[in-house]
Amino acid sequence: MTVPNQHFPAHPAVCSRRTAVQAGAIGLLGLGANHVQALRAADPSAAGGRKKFKACIYIFLSGGLAQHDSFDMKPEAADTIRGEFAPIATNTPGISICEHLPLLAQRSDQWALCRSLTHSTNGHSQGHHIMLTGRSQLPPQFSGTTPNGNNWPSIATVAGDATRPRNNLPPAAVLPERLVHYSRRVIPGQFAGEMGSHRDPWFIEASPFHNTSYGAYPEHHFDHQERGNADKRVFQAPNLSLSHGVTQGAFSKRIDLLRDLEQQRRFLDSHAHVEDFDRYRQGVISLLSDPKIKHAFDVTRADDKTQERYGRNSFGWSLLMARRLVEAGVNLIQVNLGNNESWDTHGNAFPHLKDKLLPPTDRGVSALLDDLQAAGMLDDTLIVMAGEFGRTPKISRLPKYYEFPGRDHWGALQTVFFAGGGVNGGTVIGASDKIGAYPVNDPQKPENMAATIYQALGIPRTAVWHDAVQRPNRIYHGDPIPGLM
Repeated sequence: MTVPNQHFPAHPAVCSRRTAVQAGAIGLLGLGANHVQALRAADPSAAGGRKKFKACIYIFLSGGLAQHDSFDMKPEAADTIRGEFAPIATNTPGISICEHLPLLAQRSDQWALCRSLTHSTNGHSQGHHIMLTGRSQLPPQFSGTTPNGNNWPSIATVAGDATRPRNNLPPAAVLPERLVHYSRRVIPGQFAGEMGSHRDPWFIEASPFHNTSYGAYPEHHFDHQERGNADKRVFQAPNLSLSHGVTQGAFSKRIDLLRDLEQQRRFLDSHAHVEDFDRYRQGVISLLSDPKIKHAFDVTRADDKTQERYGRNSFGWSLLMARRLVEAGVNLIQVNLGNNESWDTHGNAFPHLKDKLLPPTDRGVSALLDDLQAAGMLDDTLIVMAGEFGRTPKISRLPKYYEFPGRDHWGALQTVFFAGGGVNGGTVIGASDKIGAYPVNDPQKPENMAATIYQALGIPRTAVWHDAVQRPNRIYHGDPIPGLM
């Protein structure tokens, strides 16, 4: 299926693996006078001291992680429910998680679990929209096959609009790819929707699409149905080099020249549409002039020790990029750990979780926690990890497609992982029933999860976003999860 162009992200600062942003293509002498201050802000020589910030990394597990096989195990349930994995103790007495998450088990003082998040749909597209927007009710004229302007804005969009940039970069980013179904249908809920495509988050497309390969390639890639199609993808961050002959010194001289053109450009700068265009170009200038930004993207060439800690795979590289982007000044980064519904374990669930999905997630998230803690950034960076839903309590068999059993879609319950950002580590919010099907106390909705993110980012409860005719729309549709922070 061919996706219409109007449904692709329209942010002028989008960087794809096919497009190298080059200084020679920007046309510096055509920038507005109000770029002079922005250019100097982007110049590393003008950088000042580090300012206080609030950030969030939203890790999204497209396909839906089974709560029974990860963070809400039911070892006393019947074998048709409990699954093949054993629980292990964490560093927090009374909390156990899956044996295939040993690194996170050692760090339980840094994270908390909400074992009672619930919504009403078992559909992939509907669940994605709900969990990516933090809105339980689907919008009027919702389409599960095509993103459109009637969709609610994504959490990333709202955060990007409501938080102040810490530099010339967009305040919100999504990496390493857009979420796309194997049929090439683009998943709704990840864009700006009714806020307008000009407010789409910044999509950093470093991971090319593959319609039958899943997981943390190249180390842990797999095919749900074992069709044997080779995955030769290369994780490739944007090329952000200055074009040949343009040195940093020459770049700074152009900044000085722009200052001299201020008077000539003043009239044009008074037009709102010019200033909107300027805002996007400022982001490009920052990409070109700040070595921290280039460093943030250059994850596949990180030192051996860092690569070993995060993992030499798309999950590890994505989480390392997110950590560096927080430091570079992006307020919210959505990290998609696996495209094409990688966590949709209808069959072959236990070997794929054991060997392909849980190990790189355990390694990458643990390294992320360690790095943020060591840099003194964990208390100011909230980490949230969720999927579009959980999985059914009862193990199922689909022998036509899969050799081994799995679990089906289950919107009624999932566990959401929280860390950093003031989270009370070693805490469990809510509980599920004895078979992991429904919440039995303290149920939480996607609205509560979204409100927790907005609160962690310092967005006031009274904050609104404005549509094209300046009508206010509220941001909060629920309360932050009580007891979490």
